[in-house]
Amino acid sequence: MSAKKDDKPAEATPEPAAEQAQAPAQQQQQVKVNDANVIASYANFCRVSSTPEELILDLGLNPQPLDPANTEINVGQRIILNHYTAKRLLSALSMALQRHEQAFGVLETDIRKRVVRQQQT
Repeated sequence: MSAKKDDKPAEATPEPAAEQAQAPAQQQQQVKVNDANVIASYANFCRVSSTPEELILDLGLNPQPLDPANTEINVGQRIILNHYTAKRLLSALSMALQRHEQAFGVLETDIRKRVVRQQQT
């Protein structure tokens, strides 16, 4: 039996199903965010707690960051996430902080080390 001139080896001809399977990986998805009704708030305090099903972030304003033991902190926002979303948030925050530190230097999280003591003259 002789081969036709149009016949090509199987590996040289991509199958339509294989092309369709690769197409979603090559396309970038864009998520549209509507922030028309967003309420922005500031937090310098965060408490993290969790249950087996979810992770809870309490965000608030600490008016006395140098003496938190004697300060009542009002929680202004409570964000409840499942653990998968929390892990994606952790990754996104980590990348953003790495970029910031590369551009501006290492962030010191201990406020007592950041406070500039005024020299007595």
